[in-house]
Amino acid sequence: MRIQAIGLAVACIVLSSCAAKKELSSVRMDLKDKNGIIDDLRLSLKEANTTIDFKNQGISSLEKQLADCKALRDKQLTAVGDLTVLSKSANDNIGETLNQLRNKDQYIRMLQSARSKADSINLALAINLKGVLKQGLDDQDITIEVDKTVVMINLSDSMLYKSGQYELTDRAGDVLAKIAKIIKSRPELDVMVEGYTDNLPIQNACIQDNWDLSVKRSTSVVRALQDNYGVDPNRLIAAGRGEFNKLAANSDASGRAVNRRTRIILMPQLKQFYDLLDPKNIPEGGKIK
Repeated sequence: MRIQAIGLAVACIVLSSCAAKKELSSVRMDLKDKNGIIDDLRLSLKEANTTIDFKNQGISSLEKQLADCKALRDKQLTAVGDLTVLSKSANDNIGETLNQLRNKDQYIRMLQSARSKADSINLALAINLKGVLKQGLDDQDITIEVDKTVVMINLSDSMLYKSGQYELTDRAGDVLAKIAKIIKSRPELDVMVEGYTDNLPIQNACIQDNWDLSVKRSTSVVRALQDNYGVDPNRLIAAGRGEFNKLAANSDASGRAVNRRTRIILMPQLKQFYDLLDPKNIPEGGKIK
């Protein structure tokens, strides 16, 4: 009985040992599985941390971009503010420039209007002179021209003076009387008398040379206009041009006859030009009345 009891005990021990081994093996297997799960979790955590790092880097990049955008926005706002100020200044400058251009355009129109008016008046004056002077005069003795702003009356020396002299003839008096009448009707005009000669030398007790002769001839006409026909001397100018500014060659008698002449120029007074060139004197509408 005792042996049986020992055998039974041994069998129980053996069985218990087998059961324990089996349970231990199961525990070890379960532990291994759990360790595998832990390793997987650790790997997942590592991957998650890596992902978080990438996302943090992305967030940092986005934050930098946002800061750059804000800085750019601030610069643009500043630029817009400056542009607004600049635009106002530019608009003011443009407005001032346009006003200046309008004034200049108005001034130009006024000058054109004045030029057209002057041309018309000069043409009418020339026609009037031709009508007054044509009787009893040959075309070769007197010509009347309109040149820009002036009217020029060319008188031959044979009609006004004796050869080589500067005293006026009776015939000259008749012509100058008619011219003086026109001059006195136009008090706004100045009168320049120019004497011309040919190139043949001259010298005597009264005349030194052609310069002297041309001046004496123009002075004779000026004195006659003042003393005999009542033209205001403040409007008169005497000038001698000598043998220069010729109209024809002095190589033959006909050419020299053309060059020996006296020219009476009816021209606007200088003050009229100064007034015309002063923009302050632009009438309203830029038109000459």
